Amino acid sequence: MGDSDNNTTLPLVTRRRVLAGTAFAMAGWRPKAYASNDLEKDQSPDPAVAVWRKWQAAHQQTEQLCRQQQRLEQKLVETIGFPNATILLRDGESVTLHSLQALHEVLDLGPEDMAKREKAEADLAAHQVRWDAADREICYSATLRAEREAGDRAEDLLEVLSETPATSLTGVAAKLDAALMEGESSEDDAEFPWPQIRSARDDLIRIGKEVVPEQVFPDEIRQRQTRRRREEIGFSVAPGSDGGAA
Repeated sequence: MGDSDNNTTLPLVTRRRVLAGTAFAMAGWRPKAYASNDLEKDQSPDPAVAVWRKWQAAHQQTEQLCRQQQRLEQKLVETIGFPNATILLRDGESVTLHSLQALHEVLDLGPEDMAKREKAEADLAAHQVRWDAADREICYSATLRAEREAGDRAEDLLEVLSETPATSLTGVAAKLDAALMEGESSEDDAEFPWPQIRSARDDLIRIGKEVVPEQVFPDEIRQRQTRRRREEIGFSVAPGSDGGAA
């Protein structure tokens, strides 16, 4: 007996790699305007670094919210299940459907199918009500919306970063760092051009630290932000556990 809907594809969301951290909800804002306000307040000497800081924070928030909404979705699936209705076809095979469209495509409009159709529609609607109630209780949809808004903001800031001239080696390294974090599928992606971009970024940071040791580069900024977040949420960090003091 089949227990799947071959005519319906459940909503699947492709995600970028998940960074470690603590998920948090965000208030509503307008991405472009928010980015502009942040840039006006930031007094970093290199405008590209200032934009990178904002982008990096938004990018990380997006990934954190992604992680949270995936946990909530899994909880909904395990406790409620995706809304569905199961019907018995004329050949005796049962099929589980997840949408009214799929239901209407499988069942004919003949009188013999009307009762099945009405019952399946009622079952699907009742299941959707249970899903919606559980969704509101654990804030799954709200978290999903927050993730999308954070992603929009990160995308806006990435565009601003590409249009902002760097005035230091740190700024150039920050642009390469953003390209890597946004584009590569993993930190050791071997497909072109990611190894080449990683190499150029690392060379630039190494040379920059030798030539202008007073500048702080993206890797150091990220370490400091990670350490500060851990301290804010009460984690105790052992000396040297994140690569040493910046």
